[in-house]
Amino acid sequence: MSLVCVENVSISYGAKTVLSHVSLSVDPGEIVTIVGPNGSGKTSLLRTIIGAVKPARGRVTRGSDVRLGYVPQRLHIDPTLPMTVARFLALPRGVAPEAIGDALTQAGVPDLSKSQMSRLSGGQFQRVLLARALIGKPHLLLLDEATQGLDQPGSAAFYRQIESVRRDTGCAVLMISHELHVVMSASDRVICLNGHVCCEGTPEVVASAPEYRALFGSGTMGALALYRHDHDHGHDHTEAAE
Repeated sequence: MSLVCVENVSISYGAKTVLSHVSLSVDPGEIVTIVGPNGSGKTSLLRTIIGAVKPARGRVTRGSDVRLGYVPQRLHIDPTLPMTVARFLALPRGVAPEAIGDALTQAGVPDLSKSQMSRLSGGQFQRVLLARALIGKPHLLLLDEATQGLDQPGSAAFYRQIESVRRDTGCAVLMISHELHVVMSASDRVICLNGHVCCEGTPEVVASAPEYRALFGSGTMGALALYRHDHDHGHDHTEAAE
């Protein structure tokens, strides 16, 4: 039974259609990544799945009692506002300190609860947003380019944390990423989007598809070589959050 099923969804803003006849599903425990050029409708699709955007046509259905966790592309917090990580994670309703501690541990930053939000590095801030999404113990975690602005080691460490979350909690992951090497190393399935579904399948299948190569170039096959090298020789990138 799929956690989420998108059926023949089209999305329009005024006269402009950004997505046309898109269908996909996410099953328990899998990591699915959506790739595509800027303006291809990736964020609109995620916002439709969480219920923030109403499709012009088609429908989105969830399994019964399926909980979603969402990590946005960015979140602005007034830097003059004194707020600890624990206080931020307790909003808008009270959350038990034990639950906050568990979520921070799952996000890989167990010692940040007393830190000021305004003093976090970019990598730490994204880990806190991940912890916020994990507090509700989601069945499906959605990430909208959650590593935008991080350097390559910080980004790689973040996505390895996502793999750990999936392994430890069993949740499925649906993420948007522009980092093709990450897609190849972290995904069970890839969906290439450009206003419609161009192609989908395992990373190997999508990387060799003509539609994918037309958008990203044949050089992206090198991402698979990098993936295989990392897995053959072990991950030697820094594990620390930025």
